[in-house]
Amino acid sequence: MKITVELSDSEMKEVCKVTGERKKGPAIRKLVSDALMLRRRERIAQKFIAGDWGVELAAYEAGKKADHEAEARRSGVWRG
Repeated sequence: MKITVELSDSEMKEVCKVTGERKKGPAIRKLVSDALMLRRRERIAQKFIAGDWGVELAAYEAGKKADHEAEARRSGVWRG
């Protein structure tokens, strides 16, 4: 789909600089694509923050505890 967008020269230069694109079309396309991706990520993050989504981390917590215990044993051996 093609659209027409009114931007000043300074805005277009900034868009190209931010996106790293040299040409106007690809720069606008990348800027819009990146903005949409960030919005999607924000919505997903809000679902976790609000508690709508969550994950069970039982194995992670057990591994973390085992790592702390192993580190305590190693530090005791090292300090002698």
